[in-house]
Amino acid sequence: MPKIPEISVEELKAKIERKDAFTLLDVREVEEHQEARIPGSVLIPLGELPQRVAEIDASVEVVVHCRSGGRSAHAVEFLRGKNYRAVNVAGGILAWAQRVDPTLTLGPGDSNRSL
Repeated sequence: MPKIPEISVEELKAKIERKDAFTLLDVREVEEHQEARIPGSVLIPLGELPQRVAEIDASVEVVVHCRSGGRSAHAVEFLRGKNYRAVNVAGGILAWAQRVDPTLTLGPGDSNRSL
């Protein structure tokens, strides 16, 4: 499998602060997104991505996250196969909560949820 391009949560924070043109795609499940989210993220659960890919703007970079980076890596691989400029957020929302926004509270299931 080819290496999945990644950015750190610090790089994502800088992109948000600079107001770069990109789509922040959350591929977790609805319940996970309701518990905690990165501001500005758009939710399309990984299992719905093939049917909903047309909803994503192909003219800008797509920055994809999940809980810890596993599901989003699959989404990036899928999107790149459809000619989207997509990158994975290394460590997902767990890394965001640890290193960028420690006020973010993740549901009790998030620490044990499987990828």
